[in-house]
Amino acid sequence: MQWKRKASTARERALGPRASRPLDGTGPGQQSQAASSPSRKSKPKDFSPPPAKVAASARPPAEPATDRLLKAPVIVLSPPRSGSTLLRVVLNSHPQLHAPHETHVRRLAVKLTTQPVVHAMEGFGHNLADIEHILWDRMLHRELLRSGKETVVEKTPSNVFVAQRLATCWPDARFVFLMRHPVSIATSWHEGDPVKRPMEHAIPHTLKYMVALEKARDVLPGLTLRYEELTSDPETQTRRICDFLDLPWEPGMVTYGKKDHGPYVKGIGDWKEKIKTGSIQPGRALPKPEDIPEELREMCRTWGYLSADAASHG
Repeated sequence: MQWKRKASTARERALGPRASRPLDGTGPGQQSQAASSPSRKSKPKDFSPPPAKVAASARPPAEPATDRLLKAPVIVLSPPRSGSTLLRVVLNSHPQLHAPHETHVRRLAVKLTTQPVVHAMEGFGHNLADIEHILWDRMLHRELLRSGKETVVEKTPSNVFVAQRLATCWPDARFVFLMRHPVSIATSWHEGDPVKRPMEHAIPHTLKYMVALEKARDVLPGLTLRYEELTSDPETQTRRICDFLDLPWEPGMVTYGKKDHGPYVKGIGDWKEKIKTGSIQPGRALPKPEDIPEELREMCRTWGYLSADAASHG
């Protein structure tokens, strides 16, 4: 076979080494399909039920002592632009209350990406809502521990749409309902971006929050506050809050600017100059009954900002 080796050597000297055949079947000068095609990442499977079904399956903790780290959290329910950031910093000025910026914690969702993990969680006795509740509780508890205080306050405005689920997650939660004149709410939301938020959009947008808040007030116990009273008589209103929470009154609550409350960031709370003054400022003048838009008149009557007679004859 020596002659074959000599012939092969001679051919390689003349033509170059023989190209080996790729394992994927492509020939010389051809690119494999795997190399030419963009990488395709397979989308993880989701064995989770749809969000509406998850919400419907919410239930209280089976073992509160082990399933919840938070004890009696305070949940502020309010529409946007109703003074909830002011209330937050007022509460955060109390030495026992930690009121961080809006957490949107109820938006934290869990996905089960394999059938075995579904079976594993079922084996622990958890449905998906249980797992999400444990996650929410742990996230807020972490922030509470970092603050060194005793009680956490959560105040994201969209919580009005899941008030019952929050009460299910934390059966010992204390609710504070914050209301403001409906026209002031809609006007303030409009002023946040007048071009993108014209009044014809601001009214129905904020009204749905007001309706949800009123539904929560119908079914949940709690303390109702008015923004106008908080700004006109802060000492009386902060004393009411402390009485409701069984806490001693703290004078520093009405001078919140002396404490550090973190940055004021758009999207997770009020960011305007008024809140940055560090002192409670008077609210805007209330509209005359005849200036209240028709869409808001019934809510104004329900919340006591308009007499029944004025509402029917406006």
